[in-house]
Amino acid sequence: MTKVLLNDLTVRDGNQSLLATRMEKEDIIRLVEKLDKVGYNALEVWGGATFDTALRFLRESPWEILREIRKAAKNTKLSMLLRGQNLVGYRLYDNETLERFIRLSIENGIDIIRVFDALNDMNNIEYPVKYIKKYGGHCQCAISYTVSPVHTESYFVDLVKQMAEMGADSICIKDMAGILMPDAAYSLVKALKAVTELPINIHSHTTAGLTNLVMLRAMEAGVDIVDTAISPFSGGTSHIAAETIIESAEYIGKQVAYSEEGLDEAYELADKVAQKYIDSNQYNARALVINPKILQYEVPGGMLSNLMSQLQDQNMFHKLNEVMREIPVVRKDMGYPPLVTPLSQMVGTQAMLNVLRGERYAMVPNEIKEYLRGSYGKSPAQVDPAVRAKILGDEPEIKPRAISELTPVFAEATRELSDKLGREALEEEVLSYILFPQFAVLVNEKESRDNKAQESNTNEVIEFEMFIER
Repeated sequence: MTKVLLNDLTVRDGNQSLLATRMEKEDIIRLVEKLDKVGYNALEVWGGATFDTALRFLRESPWEILREIRKAAKNTKLSMLLRGQNLVGYRLYDNETLERFIRLSIENGIDIIRVFDALNDMNNIEYPVKYIKKYGGHCQCAISYTVSPVHTESYFVDLVKQMAEMGADSICIKDMAGILMPDAAYSLVKALKAVTELPINIHSHTTAGLTNLVMLRAMEAGVDIVDTAISPFSGGTSHIAAETIIESAEYIGKQVAYSEEGLDEAYELADKVAQKYIDSNQYNARALVINPKILQYEVPGGMLSNLMSQLQDQNMFHKLNEVMREIPVVRKDMGYPPLVTPLSQMVGTQAMLNVLRGERYAMVPNEIKEYLRGSYGKSPAQVDPAVRAKILGDEPEIKPRAISELTPVFAEATRELSDKLGREALEEEVLSYILFPQFAVLVNEKESRDNKAQESNTNEVIEFEMFIER
C-alpha cells in the first residue's frame, strides 16, 4: 500500500482564504499545538500574507509569532510560502535582503520553504533556492499553475526540469485559484513523475468545487503530498478538509499515517475558533460559496476574499461580479500572468479601477507600470501593444537590471531605523522595515525592549509611516 502525506494549511492559507489573514496570534498558537499532534508531514504557518497582516492589522511582530509557533510545534516540520525574489513583499528585493530573510526564517524555526515566482520566471527563484540550500532548509519549488494559450503541460514539465537542476528538494503544483481539472491533475502528475524522482506536492483551492476529484485523480497518479485544512477552516476559497482526503485516500488503497485522537482534538478546537470568527462576522460566509465561474476568472482564494473585503469597505460590493468579469480581460492584456501574489493583487486592483472609473486604464497603479517595464520579470506572453502604449505612451522598453545588480539597502535601512529608535535596530526589525516601512511595528516583548520602555515610561507600539506599499 503506497503512502500519501498530508500538509496542514489552516493557520496560513486557510486563515488567508477565509479570514483575510486576521486570525489572532493566540488562536494560531492554540491551533498549532493541536495540529502538531495529528501527524502531518508539515504545518504551513508563515509567509505569504501573514507577514504583512501581522504588522498592518494584528500589530504583532511576525518574527515573534514564528518563534511562538515553533515552540508550540514540537513534533512537526514547519513550512512557509516565499514569493521568490519578492520575499513576502510586492517587488523584487536585493540579494543581501533576500539572504538575510531566508537565514533568519530558518533560524527562527522554518524547515521547509515553498518558493515560487508569480510569472514562473526562473530568474526570480534562482537565488532563493541557493540561499535556502545554503542554510539547510528544505527547498520546495512551486509552479504557479494557470491556464492560458501558453501554459501547456509541456510548459510546466519544462519548468520542473529547471527546478530540479537548480537543486529543488521537492516540487509543488500550486493551483492557487482551484482551476486544475481532475484529468489535467492526473496527467500533470504522471508527466512530472516521468521526468523527476523528487516528491510531488499538490495544492488546490476548493473554490470551484472540484478539488475532491482533483485530489483523488492526483493520488491515483502517484502524488506524494496533499495540502489540506482542518474541516472548520476548509471549503470555499480555502482547501479540502484533511478528514475528506483521509477517507478518499484509504478508499483507493493509499495509506495515510495520522493520529485519529489528535485529529479529533484539533477539530474540536478549530470548530470553536471558527465559531468565534463567525460570531464576530470575520468569517466570510460568501467565501464558502462554491463558485464555478472561478474556472473562467481564475481568481485565487486569498485574492477573492480580500477583493470582497475591499469592495465591501467601499460600499461597492454590488460591483463584485463586474470586477470578476474584468479580471480575465486585464490578465489577457498583461500577457497572461498567473494570478498569484503579487500579480493577482495588481491585476485585481487594475480590474477594480477599470470598473469603478468606467474606463479601462484611465487610472493605473505604479506597480502595473513597473510590470510593463519588465521590473517583475518576463511576462508569459506578449503584453497587448495598444494597452502598453496607452499606459506608458512611447516610453521605450528598458532591459531590467539583473537580480545580482539590485542595490543593497540593508545598511541604509539600518541607519534610518536606528535613528528613529534611538538605538541600534535588530536585524529582524530592519527586514520588516524594508518590506513594510509604514507598518513596521516594533513589539516590546523582549526584556531589553521592556526595560527601555520602562525607562522612557512608555509602552506604546511604534509605527513608521513612510509610504503605503500595496
